[in-house]
Amino acid sequence: MTLRVYNTLTRSKENFEPVQPGKVGIYLCGPTVYDRAHIGHMVGPVIFDAVKRYLVYSGYDVTLVVNITDVDDKLIKKSQERGISMAEVARENTDDYLRNLAGLGVDQIDHMPKATESMDAIIGFVSALVERGYAYEVDGDVFFDVAHDAEYGKLTNRSVESLQGEGGEAAEKKRSPADFALWKSARPGEPSWESPWGRGRPGWHIECSAMSRSLLGETFDIHGGGLDLIFPHHENEIAQSECCHGRPMAKYWLHNGLLKRAAAGMVGGRSERAAGSAEGQVTLEDIRQATAEKESRSAGAGGLAAMIEKYGGERIRFFLLRTHYRSTVLYSDEALREAGAAMETFYRFFERFERVAGSSYYDLPVAKTREAGEWEAGDDATLKDVRQCRAAFLKNMDDDFNTGAAISDLFDLVRLLNKFVDQHELEGEKPDPKALAVLQRGACMLRELAGVLGLFLRPAAPQEDERESGFVAPLMNLIIELRAAARKNKDFATADHIRDSLNEIGIVLEDRKAGTTWRAE
Repeated sequence: MTLRVYNTLTRSKENFEPVQPGKVGIYLCGPTVYDRAHIGHMVGPVIFDAVKRYLVYSGYDVTLVVNITDVDDKLIKKSQERGISMAEVARENTDDYLRNLAGLGVDQIDHMPKATESMDAIIGFVSALVERGYAYEVDGDVFFDVAHDAEYGKLTNRSVESLQGEGGEAAEKKRSPADFALWKSARPGEPSWESPWGRGRPGWHIECSAMSRSLLGETFDIHGGGLDLIFPHHENEIAQSECCHGRPMAKYWLHNGLLKRAAAGMVGGRSERAAGSAEGQVTLEDIRQATAEKESRSAGAGGLAAMIEKYGGERIRFFLLRTHYRSTVLYSDEALREAGAAMETFYRFFERFERVAGSSYYDLPVAKTREAGEWEAGDDATLKDVRQCRAAFLKNMDDDFNTGAAISDLFDLVRLLNKFVDQHELEGEKPDPKALAVLQRGACMLRELAGVLGLFLRPAAPQEDERESGFVAPLMNLIIELRAAARKNKDFATADHIRDSLNEIGIVLEDRKAGTTWRAE
């Protein structure tokens, strides 16, 4: 199946055909680092980390760029409040952001340019727009003249008359309310850089246009970002870049849904589509709602590091990927606990595999590419089913990177492998070597496909909620011993009562030849 992606610009799914065959350039708008990262900041990076992994798996040479906005009104305000330099504020919060990315397994980013380190490129870009008549200078401020861009508003399908730009002092200088700042003149005490228009600093939108061009060229393949960035940020990026270069900025515009707190009693992670139609078409109402709800992404603001410590980064990553990237993610502690419970299906299989095979699931070899992962199932019915699970996974990922459906395919695969272990009694004393080989082939496939999403790459570290309840394991061992003593004494009523009572609170006992184990449902 051909990879298809939903392009916000055309409001339709399109076959994915890179600008340069075999190579893919992706630019994702990163954070403005004026405060600590929150879980909302992780939605885009986790999604596009998985997107890059899948494209690499599919044989592409991929470059992923995520920028850092380290000069902005919010940074200046925060530096004044704290009595430290803007650079110190940015450095602290960038370090925090990078630690949290690492905690969630986001390690596919190739470049993280900073606005303050890109001033020459930014100033050159603004100068080119002025020279071409698309921008004008007033008292040290430079504005983009939207009246000179016949296609302005095409991303949001809005007319210039319906758009409003920045207010404040700059509004009096502009030719049109929709014009937006490319360069802002310096105010006393604020960070500034020398430019042809005097000392000042860049506008927000021009930073991304300059940084993406420097690293990916005038036209690249995928521009990503949150739904809230469609207007004004991405609309203005398109205007600047395409007027400057006379060619498309990005071929495909991919916008992820935002994260918001779930209402009481709702379990999030796989909820609302970001758009009104079955195909996920983005409407103006979606954009307005996304912008209005932008602050709801700050659920857990400043506490992301603590959240990772409590729940584990892999659980948060799994939670975010269970939703199609264009859908709204409904966040709650209950939703994260539910994601953890779902992941136990996989962790229990990994433990079971080690018992059966005598080796770790995490040491299994995996194919690094889609082509290398192809193999023949022969006449074995189970291996044919394994291949069908793989085919379903690839079909869903080829359909606009549908990670939510792909994770459902992983569940189908692990259920298939567990059933195979039961049917062939592989936890018995003398497991069939041929059956063990089939199990290993299936487990290799599970590891390969999960790895494409950046999941289950290494043993998960103990999470804080598990460490805090460290008494549970010894207590359960004691209960199991008491039940075993009851059975030995033929007091089956007591033994059954213990088992049934544990079932009622969500704990399942599993009796095997090697002994009794337990798990939480």
